[in-house]
Amino acid sequence: MNHRNDPLLSDMVDVRNAQSDAPVVVVCEHASAHIPQAFNSLGLPASALLSHVVWDPGAMALATKMAERLNAVLVASKTSRLVYDCNRPPEAPDAMPARSEIVDVPGNANLSDAQRAERAATYYAPFREALAAVLQARTAPVLITVHSFTPVYHGQARDVEIGILHDSDARLADAMLALTAKHTTCVTRRNDPYGPGDGVTHTLKEHALPHGYLNVMLEVRNDLIADDADQTAMAQTLSSWVSQALTQVEAETCNR
Repeated sequence: MNHRNDPLLSDMVDVRNAQSDAPVVVVCEHASAHIPQAFNSLGLPASALLSHVVWDPGAMALATKMAERLNAVLVASKTSRLVYDCNRPPEAPDAMPARSEIVDVPGNANLSDAQRAERAATYYAPFREALAAVLQARTAPVLITVHSFTPVYHGQARDVEIGILHDSDARLADAMLALTAKHTTCVTRRNDPYGPGDGVTHTLKEHALPHGYLNVMLEVRNDLIADDADQTAMAQTLSSWVSQALTQVEAETCNR
């Protein structure tokens, strides 16, 4: 069933706790490994179908637990990022990548403009519209996107454990980084392992920056959120950082 008249009731996007009036909105663009049957697994081998190239392992569980702690609305894609990456605009080549890290994606090779447009309309537009509606329903919303990353990328081990990412608005990221410098043993860095130059801040640029909403993107190394206990602990840590950082930013704003 297609719920075309209500962006919060789409088959392509999962919106949870929509009744909350809290300002925080948690987003998980790479929540699902689901590839619709019509795509024939995009030609991927079985070994790749639950790997990090298809989704962000642990990210949805982490985002869900954070949303519960923050009483936030959660907006998540229901489809693999290889079908359409909801953290990319339709014109970006990696919105439907023909290669992801070291894995070729045959089902994305040589897509026509019409095929790309159809995927954007089917998978990206409902996500974008639902997120926009959730944000517009709030006064001074706060946008937090949640991702995970692989410990080894192109054969190189990554020592960073938590990335706090931002685009041109660093207010919330700055406050969180100040907290992490004092209250964590995790290796936490700004715009690492990715940054704006990698095209990863699309959701922030599309939905937060034009309106001046506080925003941040969180990247967690996926071996740190591999089971329920670790996901719960990480959600507690990150939610606490978010809450404290928001209090600090609000205090600074009031004192200006």
